[in-house]
Amino acid sequence: MAREFDAVFIGAGHNALAAAVHLASRGWSVGVFERNEAPGGACRTEEVTLPGFRHDLYATNLGLFAGSGFFRDHGDALARHGLAFVPTDDCFASPAPDGSWFGVSRDIEKTVARATALSPADAARWRQMVADFAGDAPHLFALLGAPMGRRRLAALGWKAWRAKGTSGLLELGRLLTSSPREFLQRNFEAPLIQAALGAWGMHLDFAPDVAGGALFPYLEGMVDQTMGMVIGKGGADTIIKAMVARIEELGGSVVTGAEVSAIRRRSGRADGIVLADGSEVAARRAVIAGVTPGALVDRLLASSAGSGDDGFDRGARTFRHGPGTMMVHLALSGLPDWTAGAELQRFLYVHLAPDLDGMAQAYAEAMAGLLPRRPLLVVGQQTAVDPSRAPAGRHTLWVQVRVVPGTIRGDAAGRIEARDWAQAGAAYADRVIDIIEDYAPGTRAKILGRHVETPADLERRNPNLVGGDGIGGSHHLSQNFLFRPMPGWARYRTPVDGLYLIGASTWPGGGLGAGSGYLLAQDLAGR
Repeated sequence: MAREFDAVFIGAGHNALAAAVHLASRGWSVGVFERNEAPGGACRTEEVTLPGFRHDLYATNLGLFAGSGFFRDHGDALARHGLAFVPTDDCFASPAPDGSWFGVSRDIEKTVARATALSPADAARWRQMVADFAGDAPHLFALLGAPMGRRRLAALGWKAWRAKGTSGLLELGRLLTSSPREFLQRNFEAPLIQAALGAWGMHLDFAPDVAGGALFPYLEGMVDQTMGMVIGKGGADTIIKAMVARIEELGGSVVTGAEVSAIRRRSGRADGIVLADGSEVAARRAVIAGVTPGALVDRLLASSAGSGDDGFDRGARTFRHGPGTMMVHLALSGLPDWTAGAELQRFLYVHLAPDLDGMAQAYAEAMAGLLPRRPLLVVGQQTAVDPSRAPAGRHTLWVQVRVVPGTIRGDAAGRIEARDWAQAGAAYADRVIDIIEDYAPGTRAKILGRHVETPADLERRNPNLVGGDGIGGSHHLSQNFLFRPMPGWARYRTPVDGLYLIGASTWPGGGLGAGSGYLLAQDLAGR
């Protein structure tokens, strides 16, 4: 294996792999070094319950990847290496304990009919919102796909003002700063419609009353309504396997089981890495780290006492991680029999949280260190869309528990005494199954196998998931846009010449959109 590359990557998460693909396609030699035995970071698919049941361990929704600029440029090449998507028109649904429900399907008449049953006024508002989205989408996606620079942001603002006028620009600004509750109660009166959309805020650390949280529920609702959702054929790792194959096709290397212990610096410049076995790899042009800001400063730059910039180091050490996540994976003999009706078995996502108040309470409990009495459950029914993930007639269930504390101080329900996830995990997973039983009685009897990953397990398997934070750090306004990962450092640079930082901790944040890797690679390669 070559011991010198143009660009050396620390970590093989999807952002690093995307950057490596783009740079390699522009003639750079690239080497990617990953501590785990498999690449992918938080995008992994494994048979963790029973043979033949393929579970997306963490991330599952590939909509951001399929709609990304990176996929636009490299999708054809990745398809030659097996990348394949499975679309779904029935995207997400939220049932209530009384059996009512609301769900978004790509067929707008289906969505509107469900809304009408809850509120005719909301149905009319939904139809109008979808029509208006065509005018908002170009500006919002341009913002989310742009590097965070003052000139670029000014240009985007000018273009939006020219297209939408002052009132339209102010409405976009209002959207970007609103909490989910403010936005949803301005637009809808039915609590169940508010809950169905508000659940998406909880995916990104936005409880109903957190400012700046309205954007994701709005975008997810409108994008799913107009375009549907996609997952990976056979598993989310289809994107990882295809990117690794493409890197190797272009002459690059992806090395697993290779932990990086330090970044090498000479004459003030990062010019390579030191592996845990003491060997070194040189980087002629760039060292690109896909780690958290704290890990960059306190682990990889520890031998040189940080970056040399006190402000940067202080910001990295105080970078705010989001609350924890717990994953419960089930192998089932059949899909849940939802009390709200068999139609829910067709949906990729079923959110179990019937109102905004319940989400706010669960979030507050988790942030206080308590195991929530009734957390939001994000139930993924991937085999309803992609039967190839399980043996014939069998199913997987992907349950993301949002949110839980990384460190347990107590139990809001007063039933679990353990304060360590190693002891509390199984009991809390039982609570999760109990909640599912409330909405789909008989699910427990269908369980053939169960695999639980607590916040402690998530961090052990991937140190970037600090305290089980699956989104790469809080996305609250003080740590987003120009402030991500910290003010003054939103363009992937660091105080060390030749050293760059990418990943979910950097703009544009969590999700499988390959945003930070692709934006940096474009910059380094001159597009």
